[in-house]
Amino acid sequence: MPFDLPPVTRNLLIANVVVFLLQMMLHDLTSLALTQHFALWPLGPDVTDASPDGNMITGGFRIWQLVTYAFMHESFLHIASNMFGLLMFGGIIERTLGARNFLVYYFTCAVTAALVQLIVVKFFIPGFYPTLGASGAIFGILLALGMLYPHEKLMVIPIPVPMPAWVLVTGYAVIELVTGVTGTLSGIAHFAHLGGMLGGIVLIQYWRGRLPIKPKRVFLR
Repeated sequence: MPFDLPPVTRNLLIANVVVFLLQMMLHDLTSLALTQHFALWPLGPDVTDASPDGNMITGGFRIWQLVTYAFMHESFLHIASNMFGLLMFGGIIERTLGARNFLVYYFTCAVTAALVQLIVVKFFIPGFYPTLGASGAIFGILLALGMLYPHEKLMVIPIPVPMPAWVLVTGYAVIELVTGVTGTLSGIAHFAHLGGMLGGIVLIQYWRGRLPIKPKRVFLR
């Protein structure tokens, strides 16, 4: 059952919800009290500007933001969609990888997503705006589902037809790439999603012993 959650998945859910509640308590969506320090800001010099509530804030990249951004969300819908993905699929992947490896996998996907987003904003889609959300890690989990259980049948609303996991994952990747390149659905970090999937592919292939650098123990097939 997807709701019989193993410990890492459960604790990640709790941590994300607690941080979002803290954002609400501090009125972060208007004051940017937490976003100023813990969201993922672009590379480059700090920039001072007015927050939505009219106060002046200074934002800029800090190394810890590569992790902290993944626990912050900009709306209830944003966190609900990400936590739904973690709730549905996180436990499956955690049981497959084991708690420790799943934790490594989750944060690898989150950090890779952040790095790809930083590169894209720096060199291809310039702008000065924060990135936040667990989506990169969630897309990494979805990628793991497609790689480890490629023929598992899934059904996604509003498509009423079950499809193999690998088809669903490939479709999501294509949609993210197309919407990212064309600028469709602006305001969504499409390349961060792809970055999370990239991190997942590399780590799974490493654990399978299929990269030039080999793990001490191959445990995935």
